[in-house]
Amino acid sequence: MPRGRSSIQKEGLEILLAKLTAGKSKHTASKEEKANCVFSYSTFRSYAKHAISFLKWAHRVYGCKTVAKARPYVNEWLVVENANQSRWTVKLRASALAKLYDCSTKDFAPTGSRHRQDIMRSRGPAVRDKHFSAVRNADFINFCRATGLRRHEIHQVTVSSLVHIDGVACLHVKGKGGRWRDAPIIGPHTDGVIAQVQAAGDDPVWPRIPVNADIHGYRRDYAKAIYAMHARDITALSRSERYDCRGDLAGVCYDRVAMLIASRALGHNRISVIAGHYIV
Repeated sequence: MPRGRSSIQKEGLEILLAKLTAGKSKHTASKEEKANCVFSYSTFRSYAKHAISFLKWAHRVYGCKTVAKARPYVNEWLVVENANQSRWTVKLRASALAKLYDCSTKDFAPTGSRHRQDIMRSRGPAVRDKHFSAVRNADFINFCRATGLRRHEIHQVTVSSLVHIDGVACLHVKGKGGRWRDAPIIGPHTDGVIAQVQAAGDDPVWPRIPVNADIHGYRRDYAKAIYAMHARDITALSRSERYDCRGDLAGVCYDRVAMLIASRALGHNRISVIAGHYIV
């Protein structure tokens, strides 16, 4: 453990670490096991970050020295201390604490509903944009928009990642949750990306990734391009083949098949994620 970590933080980490079962199949786990397990390192790191943030706050404000003694202050932290956070962030923090306390997020105070129009990630200018040159990093941006990879997936890419499936060049990468997928290389920079990968040989194509690069924004561009490649005429589709949006997008329709193709290319399996976060 890093020096300076209080006993309550150590206890919280030990509780979450005991629930880490990376590599275990979520599909085969029973309902009870799913409730008690953390199935990936990335999820564990995320939960640990937010749980420790809460425990540090409880220790500082209320002098709590154990995880149990901090429990009564969960609602105050989620609702009051996180009032300026997005609903997605608050939901994530509630999930982390539910895992810490072996309960459901329903046992905490309501944190509000999430709506597409409230999404702020990769929507409009951000502070990081001032510290990132699109001109100097053009090759990297083109690579991301052509492959749609996540940050940790980009680190993996070497010449051995390059595969061809039905004549389409793809990158075989290990994605979120340890699942492997083949991401098609698309767009006007396809040949350039393939040449980059081949030239790298056994070394990573991108050993260093710009910290301020908007990876999620490039994934959105990729998702839109994939969708456009496969989308059919909406007016010719049956109701079951269409995805009809609701809320502020009521009246907007998408091709379900094209959405699923885009979703899988990104490493997701739910078309609702694509509709709410990527192609809109």
